[in-house]
Amino acid sequence: MISSYRGRLAPSPTGFLHLGHARTFWTAYQRALHANGTLILRDEDLDPQRSRPEYARAMLEDLRWLGIYWQEGLDVGGPYAPYVQSQRRELYLAAWRRLVQDGFVYPCRCSRKDLVRSAQAPHDEDDEPLYPGTCRPVSAVELPASPAGMNWRFRVPDSEIVAFEDGHFDRQRFTAGRDFGDFLIWRRDDIPAYQLAVVVDDADMCISEVVRGADLLRSTARQILLYRALGYEPPRWYHCPLLLDEHGQRLAKRHDALSLRSLREDGKSPETLISAFAAK
Repeated sequence: MISSYRGRLAPSPTGFLHLGHARTFWTAYQRALHANGTLILRDEDLDPQRSRPEYARAMLEDLRWLGIYWQEGLDVGGPYAPYVQSQRRELYLAAWRRLVQDGFVYPCRCSRKDLVRSAQAPHDEDDEPLYPGTCRPVSAVELPASPAGMNWRFRVPDSEIVAFEDGHFDRQRFTAGRDFGDFLIWRRDDIPAYQLAVVVDDADMCISEVVRGADLLRSTARQILLYRALGYEPPRWYHCPLLLDEHGQRLAKRHDALSLRSLREDGKSPETLISAFAAK
């Protein structure tokens, strides 16, 4: 029987993978295996200042070391090479044009520093500050030749509740305009933002379930609005609990001692890590 399940691994080559990444990717791999489905690998390398070829090579080696196998990627550079976001710009541009033409997005001159200074509500350090609507226009804007030179924001439907079922955390509810504001879909340095790129890619790759960390629960609400605006069918969602360090902070790529590369060099085996995942 052919399964319709399509999952994905979507690491960013901005540092070495750590234990938190490993557990999430192992969960994604296991869920695809149990569904007899297909697992896709995607290299999310849109950040030109932080993405490095050595990190891209390391993430492939680390995933293989863990015993994670995927069935689909772009067949360039060898078998099972990943899809690469920096090679998919035209898809993102087409989505941007559609969102502008349909009145869902608008140009914005505000910097992140401006938003932090005027923040109306607390926000996570890795999440967008709540946008105060400084540049939000009254009506739709005309489509320019290029998105370059301006930030582009998605106009959220204020006070609308965005709800979804999560495979691990059950029912989730976020209120647009309170839990998150108008969010970036394109950066002024002419790079598509994460929210737009991931929605376009997951829709184009027919992903049926997204497995990722719980730090992206709020982003799921944003992305559901993008799916709707672009006329795409959203996937199912499964968010994994975050691994924390000894201080109760979630693991990040700055935790080099807990990177898979360091753990491998210290003689840890993949079986040891996988057993630890199962015990948590």
